[in-house]
Amino acid sequence: MKIDEIKNGIVIDHIPAGRGLTLFDLLNLDSLDCPVAIIKNAGSAKMEKKDIIKIDAEIEVNLDIVGYIAPSVTVNVIKNGTIVEKKKLTLPETLTNVIKCKNPRCITSTEQELSHKFKLTDREKGVYRCIYCETAASQKK
Repeated sequence: MKIDEIKNGIVIDHIPAGRGLTLFDLLNLDSLDCPVAIIKNAGSAKMEKKDIIKIDAEIEVNLDIVGYIAPSVTVNVIKNGTIVEKKKLTLPETLTNVIKCKNPRCITSTEQELSHKFKLTDREKGVYRCIYCETAASQKK
């Protein structure tokens, strides 16, 4: 299979196999008016299998979403066909409107315009807690 190289854009590499489509949906990449490639189950010496997303446009990507879904990814920024920046991500300290609080008694359930904010409380287990009610939410596996 041949996927053309991109001239200017972003490559999200080392996505754990099976999480590429989740990332595609959460980043709303279907709304872009440029070529976007999702490569699923690509061979990898480091991970055995991985997903890759290539975006052939210079856009801003929400790195909090990327770091939450796949904290071990590498985000490569491409300019004129060359990698000009490599970003190694980890779990973000805070998340805003990425996950929703499941607690029906949380203020976010009644105050619809209020942002869903979570703070990382356990990096090892990927546990976040709602800043309003302390309800725990685990990192997506």
